[in-house]
Amino acid sequence: MMSLPTGAEYRESLRDGRRVWILGEGRVEDVTTHPATRAMVEEYVAWYDRHVDPAWQDTVLAPPGSDGTRLPVSYIVPRTSDDLRRMGRCFLATTFLSAGNITHTPAYGHLIALGVLHAAGLHNASPKQAINAEAYRAEIARTGRFLTFAAGAAPIGYRLRENPAERVALRAVKQSDAGVVLRGKIGMHTSPAFAHDVYIGALNGVDLDGHRASFVVPVNALGVTVVCRRASARDANRFAAPLSNRYDELDGQMWLDDVLIPWNRVFLTEQTPEPVARWLFWHQLYCWLAKAEFTLGLAFACTHAMGLVAHDPTIEYLLDLIADVQTVRSCQTAAELDPEFTPDGFCSPNHNHVAAGSLAMLKARPRMAEILRILPGSSLVVAPTDRDLADPNLAAGLEESFAGSGYTARQRAALLQLAWDHVGSALDHRESVFELHANGGETTWRGRLRRSFKDYNDLANRVLQQLDLPMPEVNLDPIRSAPLAARRPVAPIAQPVKPSAQ
Repeated sequence: MMSLPTGAEYRESLRDGRRVWILGEGRVEDVTTHPATRAMVEEYVAWYDRHVDPAWQDTVLAPPGSDGTRLPVSYIVPRTSDDLRRMGRCFLATTFLSAGNITHTPAYGHLIALGVLHAAGLHNASPKQAINAEAYRAEIARTGRFLTFAAGAAPIGYRLRENPAERVALRAVKQSDAGVVLRGKIGMHTSPAFAHDVYIGALNGVDLDGHRASFVVPVNALGVTVVCRRASARDANRFAAPLSNRYDELDGQMWLDDVLIPWNRVFLTEQTPEPVARWLFWHQLYCWLAKAEFTLGLAFACTHAMGLVAHDPTIEYLLDLIADVQTVRSCQTAAELDPEFTPDGFCSPNHNHVAAGSLAMLKARPRMAEILRILPGSSLVVAPTDRDLADPNLAAGLEESFAGSGYTARQRAALLQLAWDHVGSALDHRESVFELHANGGETTWRGRLRRSFKDYNDLANRVLQQLDLPMPEVNLDPIRSAPLAARRPVAPIAQPVKPSAQ
């Protein structure tokens, strides 16, 4: 029986003794009350509570089953194209609420667990692996436990060590009947301060019995410390920072000091995290699409507010934005209507379409942001806050400067502040930088598309059939089988040799 926690229960579950530091802030004693984290906690509270909100029932819950029960869409194990379509609609609708800034939710966590189950089955290290992976996925679906993802890469200091054997993120320092004890540090991942568990993927460097090991680590486990990046710079006034004031997931590192991981939370996989990410890339593209749709909606609203509805250059800008959004919408629709199936019968989005959509979005995003900066003109730069509008020395002048054509100064200023926060704030800069690294950017996505595209030989040989003479059989398999581009190589900096004393 599904027992999704209420928002209040989720909030209380975070008071579990976790050790969280935020750079520039210090130790966070309680993430539910600290100024840098409490707003995000409340957004996750709202995510859980949406499942009992009548207005959201048809979006976040599946149709009633034979017993009348409606299961949360986020915890479906997809078996059909219809399942993917229903999940996709849910992801897009809920992510739009944060302008695409909340990317890691319990829904994302269930997709991680589904990916672990898929990867364990592919690797086929032992039947017990698949049993444990399914048990953990089912536990998440039953309890709503929040899992986030770390590929497992080491931080920069580890990767620059002189001894190559010491450049891995983790070491297994002890094994017993209870499990394996880990020591080390994991590089950047998202939302560790708000999750219950972190999945540490195959880049961590630990091999057990000849297999690459990955791990599920409770955030509050003895010996775990989470160190998060500085909070995005933002105005404390929500009028001036309507997005960044609320939607900062906080990326971080995880430090493990002799942490015991039970064997049922140890998963043997390939040395690449790609199979685990099978559904995650699709979810990520929905987050990018939500951000793009939010940008488009803001552009429409600014066009109206700035009196540009009949301005031909502005309309051309809008058409560019519409084409970008519609391209990715079409890729997602194709990914779900033309799905792939795993050996276990799970339905997954077609990777060709997800890759094409991801490349299109990575290319379009900078221009979309630039267009939204262009549309409001100089008013975007000098828009007042609510405090300014309430100042008796400024109120009348600001009303004269910013009101008109059906908008009060406060209304137009609020829209301009929203646009600025969306494409000009530290939160937007963080998102732009993060996406260049989180999945490898355009270079890695081109490699993924090269791997997933299957029609090289078929298309070439069908073309050759149109010629009136025998032709060699085309075999382009080396294009697909060539390894993906390696992660950015790093090497220790050579230290100058000090002259010996004479």
